[in-house]
Amino acid sequence: MTIKLGFIGSGGIAEHHLKNLVQMDGVELSAFYDVDIQRAQNIASNHLGAKAFSNLDDMLDSTKLDGVYVCVPPMAHGPAEHKLVERGIPFLVEKPLGINHEVPLAIGDKVKASKLITSVGYHWRYDESARVAKRLLADSKAGMALGYWMGGMPMVPWWRVQAGSGGQFVEQTTHIVDLLRYLCGEVREVYAAYGLQVMGEQVEGTDVPDVGSVTLKLANGMIATISNTCLLPIGHHVGLDIYTNKGVLELRSNALRELTTDGTKTYSNVTNPYFIEDEAFIHALRTSDTSRILSNYEDSLLTHAVTIAANESAVSGKPISLI
Repeated sequence: MTIKLGFIGSGGIAEHHLKNLVQMDGVELSAFYDVDIQRAQNIASNHLGAKAFSNLDDMLDSTKLDGVYVCVPPMAHGPAEHKLVERGIPFLVEKPLGINHEVPLAIGDKVKASKLITSVGYHWRYDESARVAKRLLADSKAGMALGYWMGGMPMVPWWRVQAGSGGQFVEQTTHIVDLLRYLCGEVREVYAAYGLQVMGEQVEGTDVPDVGSVTLKLANGMIATISNTCLLPIGHHVGLDIYTNKGVLELRSNALRELTTDGTKTYSNVTNPYFIEDEAFIHALRTSDTSRILSNYEDSLLTHAVTIAANESAVSGKPISLI
């Protein structure tokens, strides 16, 4: 069975998925839509028989698609997802789900009612380190966690504007929030403090905070703090450290380190998590078995709610309850 796919958005994250999909048997890259038709045409020209579209309705109505990848900037979410749900077309959407509560919640209601197959791009869940950490946590009691996304600012115009990206915690650090939820459980309260220290002076038009820390209370009693910055000229910590009665679990994009009284064990990430994520989505389209999808739209709404609550707390100066 050949799976015919379309893409909404043809930027850098779309390229990540395309590199994986061209390696899979029985996958046809059929259609590309982008607000920049030249970009859609350029990417379509790399795939035999693919067509480029400047109108999304034309693409969805004239091409019989088994699934669609939604790879758009945060502020652009909404119209594409609604059109896909209305047509009953399964989709994989890149995080974040949006820049507010309202748009993703409305989409989520429609997705749930339609029982549509969905996947969301929280690729850290697909790392071997996440699987090993889950196993180790089942045999220990976690008390707290510290998360980090400490680096520089992505130099795309919409990212440095709050109304474009939702800010670093929503657009980037959401991966760490999601990993915390996946491994340790649901968040019940958040309190955030943000600041704009450097990048407002260095990069014209910047209004997103460039430093921030968020304290989270989890349903199981754990306390976590996740901090981020985008003011650094270098890359630094990106990951999650979990403190348990057995020791420490340090999760990074390349490996998990387990620190105990017996010493240190390292579990390397060997496979490409994007590939495993894409493979799980294609498998679901082909078989209707969604068990390999580790993050669907309904689940991802809970991660998104935490990040938006953090933004609200930073503005109000008060804790936000998620109960």
